[in-house]
Amino acid sequence: MTAFTPLHALLGGLLIGSSAILLLWLNGRIAGVTGMVTGLLVKPSAEQAWRLLFLLGLIGGTALYGLFAATPTPQRLGFPTWLLIAAGLLTGYGTAQANGCTSGHGVCGLARFSLRSLVATGTFLAVAMLSTYVMRHLLGLST
Repeated sequence: MTAFTPLHALLGGLLIGSSAILLLWLNGRIAGVTGMVTGLLVKPSAEQAWRLLFLLGLIGGTALYGLFAATPTPQRLGFPTWLLIAAGLLTGYGTAQANGCTSGHGVCGLARFSLRSLVATGTFLAVAMLSTYVMRHLLGLST
């Protein structure tokens, strides 16, 4: 586990919030990553360019941080591959059921005081806490 760094957390939050605000102001769109990926891969449209650029910015920003960070990003080791794949598929299913993901509901929806987003975000957090408890305390996967 890494130490909490408030400055990094604040900077990250400001960058996420700024990108969400700019996308809404400049493009009239909500920064929901699941919706962007779905629109890019499943429902191709004339809006693919901005979706692709936003997603490339997420990946590129992560890569730049990795290049210039003082310490390397910790790797998540010790989890079976099948479990990681199952987690990814369940996450995709869950975001489809909630009509959005943590970025769409948690960042943008809560900022708009959406009751639906409040319920969805609360559900995301409750399931994440339950999943963490099961993984660490019942299955013994705590790396």
